[in-house]
Amino acid sequence: MEIIGSYDKDGFAHLKSLIDPSLARAFLRNLARDLGRTVLPMTGKESRPGVLKGPALQVHGENYPPMKFFLWGLTPLVSQLVGRELVPTYDLFRVYRAGDVCRVHSDREACEHSVSLTLDYSDGKVWPLQIGRLPLPGRQKRLSEDFEGEEHVSVAMEPGDAVLYRGIHRRHGRTAPNPNRWSAHVFLHWVERDGAYRDQAPAESGEPAPVNFG
Repeated sequence: MEIIGSYDKDGFAHLKSLIDPSLARAFLRNLARDLGRTVLPMTGKESRPGVLKGPALQVHGENYPPMKFFLWGLTPLVSQLVGRELVPTYDLFRVYRAGDVCRVHSDREACEHSVSLTLDYSDGKVWPLQIGRLPLPGRQKRLSEDFEGEEHVSVAMEPGDAVLYRGIHRRHGRTAPNPNRWSAHVFLHWVERDGAYRDQAPAESGEPAPVNFG
């Protein structure tokens, strides 16, 4: 993995090759299979009014246990990168379609530290994530089509790449239309164990459940 940028200074960092692209694509194939199709389904969509202009296929980690391996497995590494002990809050998988955009926004309190992981693009066309340079004091519910003059950066992620960012305190979005027929991403979120948002972590995040083999 190669880290580009200073998370502590800038509030985000590009994590090149966070996972191997072959692993990203294998996970995607297995998810598509488990959803009961040989290709990514475009039905059963879940709408995100406001942030997304149209419905997008989403699968939450609580409904697909294999995704928890990403969330829990990456927790020690992300804690090291952040410099704080973190506990997971939630994760989700999302497929964007051709022409989709994600309006500029900041996340809810469960997203104190977040990772946007790109799994694959149908047509191999990189679709960047934009992140604002201006730190926010807290969550802003306001949405916008662009950064309204705020200085921001555009991070181009290949499959297996990710961006670590402060979800609450940095505005972010994908303002250019998706150039692919579809693109697939996993979003992972944490809070600091002893931080201001620790109540956002599920109760089971405290300690792993004991193993009982009978």
